[in-house]
Amino acid sequence: MSSPSPVSRPVRILLVEDHDMVAEAICLALDRSPDLQIVARAASVASALAEAQRCEPDVVLMDRRLPDGDGVAAIADLLALVPGVRVLVLAGEGSGSVAARVAETGGAGLILKTRGLRELEDAVRRVAAGEVVYSQDLLGDVLGRLTGRTPGLGANLTPREREALHLLGEGRTTAEISDQLGVALNTGRNHVQRVLEKLGARSQLEAVTIARREGLLK
Repeated sequence: MSSPSPVSRPVRILLVEDHDMVAEAICLALDRSPDLQIVARAASVASALAEAQRCEPDVVLMDRRLPDGDGVAAIADLLALVPGVRVLVLAGEGSGSVAARVAETGGAGLILKTRGLRELEDAVRRVAAGEVVYSQDLLGDVLGRLTGRTPGLGANLTPREREALHLLGEGRTTAEISDQLGVALNTGRNHVQRVLEKLGARSQLEAVTIARREGLLK
């Protein structure tokens, strides 16, 4: 007579999300599945690290933008705290460069919030099983970046736009940038605007942050 198969325990999940409504929706969606269990919630990088150490989850579902830092940057610390933990990043928007950062730091994937809760459930299961999961929108781009087949962010900046970016990095205003480049104010504004568009930034500060992260500025 064969012995009964052992009952597998649910996947233990630490949810890191600072928006209560989003966190509640995710908890309701995941907790309705008997094989998934939210064991703790956190709303910041600091509390995520503390909760991970306390409850030792199988999967950390990590929001990318948190009040005290970047969720992607916290992946290495989570892996050091909980050996074997899988970190799945959840982002409102993403790019190949962000997805590549997740892969390079040891993350298990990146899912966009726009993809829906059923896809998120599936992604958590697959990550817990050892797979690496990216939203379909990002998969081709991240593979291209990791294999060197896709140019890095900012590779298509013109020499003038690179000059404008470096001046932005020095904290210069648009008027100062125009004066430094020896161009009219409207032309200077156009250079700055194209820098923002090519880096996918919504502000000059975000453009500088992205450029430093991508190694375009020191």
